[in-house]
Amino acid sequence: MLASAANKILSLSSKKRLSILIFIDIVIIIFSSKLGLYLTSRDYFNDSYFSIFITLITIFIGITCYIISGQYIGITRYLSSRDLNHLIIRNFIITVLTRITLIFFQVELPSLGYFILLWILLSTSSVYIRFFMRDFILKIKISKNKNRKKVIIYGAGEAGAQLASSLIQDGRYCVEGFIDDDSSLWRRNIKGIPIYPPNRIYENKAHIDQVLLAIPSLRKKKRLEILHTLYKKGVSVLQIPSIDEIKSEKNLITSLKPVKVEDILGREPINPDNNLLNIAVKGQTVCITGAGGSIGSELSKQIYNLNPYKMILIDHSESHLYNINKQITSYPDNGIEVKAILGSTTDLPFINKVFTDNNVDIIFHAAAYKHVPLVESNPLKGLFNNVFSTEIVCKAALEAGANNLVLISTDKAVRPTNVMGASKRLSELVVQAIAEKSKENSIAKKTCFSMVRFGNVLGSSGSVLPLFQEQIDNGGPITLTHPRIIRYFMTISEASQLVIQSKVLAEGGDVFHLDMGKPVSIKSLAEQLILLNGLSIKDNKNLEGDIEIKFTGLRPGEKLYEELIIDAESKKTIHPLIYRADERFIPLDIIMPTLEILRRYLDNEDKINSLLILKELVPEWQTNLI
Repeated sequence: MLASAANKILSLSSKKRLSILIFIDIVIIIFSSKLGLYLTSRDYFNDSYFSIFITLITIFIGITCYIISGQYIGITRYLSSRDLNHLIIRNFIITVLTRITLIFFQVELPSLGYFILLWILLSTSSVYIRFFMRDFILKIKISKNKNRKKVIIYGAGEAGAQLASSLIQDGRYCVEGFIDDDSSLWRRNIKGIPIYPPNRIYENKAHIDQVLLAIPSLRKKKRLEILHTLYKKGVSVLQIPSIDEIKSEKNLITSLKPVKVEDILGREPINPDNNLLNIAVKGQTVCITGAGGSIGSELSKQIYNLNPYKMILIDHSESHLYNINKQITSYPDNGIEVKAILGSTTDLPFINKVFTDNNVDIIFHAAAYKHVPLVESNPLKGLFNNVFSTEIVCKAALEAGANNLVLISTDKAVRPTNVMGASKRLSELVVQAIAEKSKENSIAKKTCFSMVRFGNVLGSSGSVLPLFQEQIDNGGPITLTHPRIIRYFMTISEASQLVIQSKVLAEGGDVFHLDMGKPVSIKSLAEQLILLNGLSIKDNKNLEGDIEIKFTGLRPGEKLYEELIIDAESKKTIHPLIYRADERFIPLDIIMPTLEILRRYLDNEDKINSLLILKELVPEWQTNLI
């Protein structure tokens, strides 16, 4: 019955609700005035004329003050301590104005104690009533929501307390408790919500829908320990991001994010050397080929923020080029000229004209076909695009007198087992040969050539993660080629920063790679991704699980593990996590005639002879195609 009455009140128009609030405040003023007189000035209380007069004066002043000062503008259900402080100040002003008015009308004043008590009674009564109304409205709102999520907040600090307030206010969540590792907090409470030790989660797992990780300053290693423990117990987790992001959120609920895969990779993020980044491209004209791809687009975004003079974005895909150009041009204008140019890096006259007309200083060559199965089934197109685009871009860089060219390579180029990897290794050999010739060149201006080789990039178009996520979204199963397959991983941001920093470290012909920590089991990654989606793994131990992992066998050209160097030892650079490998190469006067033969075979669609040439130039390539 109360709930029905409350719902009717909440559905009233704003004017009618304002009338109710004014009526409640009039009742509070009458109560406070009468009780104050009774307790401090009994004679005045017994004088009905004076009692009515002083009460009417207080009502007039009080309601007028409330209206003028914006007392009724605020929304009761979002009442805060700041609103209550303002209310107490208003009541003090009302009390003072009431005394001044009585003096003006030359009325014999009650004792000073009356006015002090009037202020106290007004404040306590109005504060209590408003708290009561806020909590009552909230309870009604909660009672209407039958599907509230039961959550536990991991972290009884400031962020956890703020999150609890937001969740309580929202009404869609029921906060069952806090979890914290600090034993001094156990058996205490925040806002009436108890704080428990971590084992409480596992004891009540069946009664909890989600755990909300609310320790934004937590170290990666500790966060990883907590996440692994929770996932092993089959608990779904959301987390608050960084402290800065929390401050920017008006509602902490909107800052809750699913745990990202990079949070469970088992290593700390690789921080860039800002000294290297800041001088890498500043004031120079930078060209990014394949600018619309996953690596190219991230490179473009980061380079824009490093204050180059001009940016040239090249891509053969109209839609990809449109998207990256749209993103870059939506950034705050800082005077950087950005040109989006549609074209192919296998077109020598086109690339020559772009580099020469724009006086390009630095080229990041990210254009390539990189999807292993697709290139394996289309070897001639993959080989032509990856190898000859690299040759053309290198020649054009020399012709235009560019300062630097950086080739984006891959760990699949090391002892390759597929055409994509072999084509990228041959691309490296082309760069190395031209780099050596450039060093020998006697002209004053030389182009410094280098390569960056890294493992799988999380979130890139060639990553397994988008595929796994799509399979999960479709209800499974996740298809995996082998249970023991492992890969190195880095985030797309880390990969792009490595590329940019390597430009500063380059001496000519360098192959750079990153200390990427331990390789990651793809099976484990798939399992973690299932759990990240709040689902369970279906296997022999859990036949009722949500998503099954099926093994399909290694694909042609696929390896169980990848490597980052071929036959050289890693050498340290001034960046503690970037290493240089000076690897063997084929001299330019040998490799170029062979490339001409390869081009003729490719032009004639001669698959066997093309692959034989590839095998001759990259003898470590393991293949069943020839």
